[in-house]
Amino acid sequence: MKKNRTVLKSEQEYESALQRLDEIFDVESGLDEDKEADLLVLLIEKYEEDNYPIPDPDPVEAIKFIMEQKSLKYLSKH
Repeated sequence: MKKNRTVLKSEQEYESALQRLDEIFDVESGLDEDKEADLLVLLIEKYEEDNYPIPDPDPVEAIKFIMEQKSLKYLSKH
C-alpha cells in the first residue's frame, strides 16, 4: 500500500484518493494494490455519502418514471 489511509476529511483528501484509485486501475496490480483499492472505494463512498447526498425522489415522479421505463400506462376506472 502506498500509505496508511484514514477517513477522508477534506475535498483535497477526496481528490487524492480518487487519483490514487485511478493509478491502481491503470496498472496491473497485485494483492497489496487490490486491498488498497478496496479500502479507497469504501473511503470514497463514505465521503460522497456525507458530502454529496442524493435527495429522495418525489414518490409520484418516481412511479411515473418507472412506468415510463417499463412502457406502462395509467388506466382510469371511470
